[in-house]
Amino acid sequence: MSKKKYNQIMMEAYRQYSEKSARKLFKSNTYQEFINKCKTDTEFSEMWGLKIEERELFMEERWKMADLTPNMTEFDYCNKLCDEYNVPTKLITITYNNETIESYV
Repeated sequence: MSKKKYNQIMMEAYRQYSEKSARKLFKSNTYQEFINKCKTDTEFSEMWGLKIEERELFMEERWKMADLTPNMTEFDYCNKLCDEYNVPTKLITITYNNETIESYV
């Protein structure tokens, strides 16, 4: 998923949240507060049709992305290469309106 698509999804969910909070006259969170709350409060995020999951990638996943197959003596070298070439370290999965999108960062 591109950063643009991620931002579109998050802004759409935030727009819905802001509109409802304005009608119900309760203080709404800022955009960043909304995202953080969605990441940490499952019940809150599900109210807005979002499910955000983040996890660190295993080194084997990073090696596969970089097309590396290290032998027993090359683990540290392959880890260093992944870091030098900015191979993603995290997987973010967003489910919004029953559509699941994955992003690597």
